[in-house]
This record gives sequence, structure tokens and C-alpha cells, in this order.
Amino acid sequence: MSASYPITPVNRLRRRHDRGRYDHASVHAILDAALVCHIAYVIDGQPHCIPTGFWREGTHLYWHGSSASRAIRQQDGQKICLTVTHLDALVMARSGFHHSVNYRSVMAFGTAHIVTDPAEKLVLMDRFVDRIYPGRSKLIRQPNAQEFKATTIMAMEIETASAKIRNTHVGDEEEDYATVPAWSAVYPVTQVLGEASECERQMPGLAFPEGMADFTPGIAFDVLMRRSWEKGLAPHGLYPDAAEEAAEE
Repeated sequence: MSASYPITPVNRLRRRHDRGRYDHASVHAILDAALVCHIAYVIDGQPHCIPTGFWREGTHLYWHGSSASRAIRQQDGQKICLTVTHLDALVMARSGFHHSVNYRSVMAFGTAHIVTDPAEKLVLMDRFVDRIYPGRSKLIRQPNAQEFKATTIMAMEIETASAKIRNTHVGDEEEDYATVPAWSAVYPVTQVLGEASECERQMPGLAFPEGMADFTPGIAFDVLMRRSWEKGLAPHGLYPDAAEEAAEE
């Protein structure tokens, strides 16, 4: 049986149960195809929602921020909700009520904490770079003392999570198909990678990084991020669930 996150009052979908997913494969695929998440939490009754870059390792999520950031420090020890959304299409129907969008989203719940061990923190900083640009941590210099001090790495074990997916065409009331003269359609939406603009001070003779072979203009960004996550973390020994997830998908 596929591994799944527990369904609790916190993550259970209360509407459109047919769009819900709780299995690891569905949840992880949506997370790994994204680079930016939003982190929501409450401090002293005041809600906050912070956008930031993140990545996943197993059932743990990591993100980074400035050590001087009050928002980052306040997350330590707090219950949080981390969300990701991919917009896949615009759906034009014959009534305002049935206009919609196709999407893939995840809500993940857990308790955030600051990574305090210096050795672990340094390794995680490398993994974040490699998660986006496979193999790049071996090409660039290590952070200096000031850069290391100025960076905070946050971590959260996913206690529970749910995915929600809409991937359908126009769905109208039956009588509207014949009586409402409104042109209707679905418009796919895709974020793609553009042409690289090389640094003007590039050293001569540098070869394009071998690990970035997938960085081709026109590739869908979510596809690229999923591939980069797989290739970037594999050398660190952090893709042990690859075979399991492939089987589940």
C-alpha cells in the first residue's frame, strides 16, 4: 500500500473530497515541483504569511532566511502551515459560478525549528543550492563566516498534509450548454525557463555545468524543478524514496 499522511481534522478536505490526495507520492510531487512556498503562523494573535524558497528531504521540509529577520526567529517552535500552489489552467464556463482554474496545491502542517548544529547547517546550505542547480555546491566557494552567520536554516517534519488537485475541463449546468451563448474554453498556463543571460565578467573558457543539462530554454519550470530536486539530492544520498515514489505514481 502507498504511504500516506494521516487524515486528521487539521488536513481533511471538507469540500470537494474527490480532489483530495493524502498519499506521499502526490503530496511530494507537488512540493518537489515548486521552489517558492508560503509559510503561515500566528504570533500573539497576529497572523503572518511569509513567501520563501524551500525544499523537501523525505518527510522533512527546509527553508532559509536572514538571521536578522524577526519573522524567521518567531517561527522557531511554532506550529505552522506551509503551502504550495501550481496554477495549471484558466477555465471559462457559461456562468460565473463555474468559472475556475486547474491547479495542484499542498498544505503541510508541523512545528518549525531552527537548525542550530553548525555542521548540519552547512550541509543543508549546500543541499539547497544543489536542489536548484544540481552539482553546483562543488563549483562555488563555501560561505564565509559572515554569510554563514547571516543565514538561518529552518526545518519542519511534516506531521500531516493534504494535496488538492483540479484537472478537468469546463463543467456547466446541463441546461446552460444549449441556452447560454458564451464562448467557453480552457487556457493552459505554463511557467517556462527563458534564455540565459551570462555574467559580463564570466571567466573565459568555462563549460556549461554538466549537472544543469535540463536547463534548456522553454522547459516547463515545474518539470525542471522536479528533475533538479531528484538529480541535486541524489549525490547526497537523499533520494532513497525514488523507486517507491515512481511505483506509487
